Amino acid sequence: MPIKKVLIVDDDSNICELLRLYLEKDGFKTVIANDGESAVNMFNTEEPDIILLDIMLPKLDGWQVCRAIRKLSDVPIIMLTAKGETFDKILGLDLGADDYVTKPFDSKEVVARVKAVLRRTSGNDENVEKIVKYDKLVINLTNYELIVDGVAIDTPPKELELIYHLASNPNKVYSRNQLLDEVWGFEYYGGSRTVDVHIKRLREKLENVSDQWTIKTVCRVGYKFEIKQS
Repeated sequence: MPIKKVLIVDDDSNICELLRLYLEKDGFKTVIANDGESAVNMFNTEEPDIILLDIMLPKLDGWQVCRAIRKLSDVPIIMLTAKGETFDKILGLDLGADDYVTKPFDSKEVVARVKAVLRRTSGNDENVEKIVKYDKLVINLTNYELIVDGVAIDTPPKELELIYHLASNPNKVYSRNQLLDEVWGFEYYGGSRTVDVHIKRLREKLENVSDQWTIKTVCRVGYKFEIKQS
């Protein structure tokens, strides 16, 4: 199995060194950037398999780095930050981050999360096309495309993964915690509001497109992709 490369982005050299030691002890290769501009440049030259990305960075902050990388790649990103507010977590996830760890953190936990995200994003079904089709709706997770009534709609990765997960299991009810676990792949300590935010944005894109399906709220439980009975 090829050695996975981790790009560590943090302006605190002590944190970088600690993460480097733990990751390399566990068999990973690491490269380090101490500011946002260096992170983007190093991403292009080093082609890492996953990125640990701090938010408070010189030159470009973590949000800007995440946006820049997401324009080029779906490489997994785990945000590392001292900020613990729900808003910051939701923003990071909305920008396409795959996980979120708040400082101070346990380095062993970060390594565990790196492994979990890599398992989730590099499964053994890489050659299987992940496409779900309904009336006037195509959800293509292979190419990360959402096509609504024949038109490609710009959709953040997590929104697309969420609607794909729901639509792949029509009429199945999911709680918010289930969706956090199965779509985001980790326990979200800041609460389940991020699911509601993503559902709201999906509904704005998909409302009134077809009368054959809908994203339905199940009171006091969660959500389901409902197929209308003819």
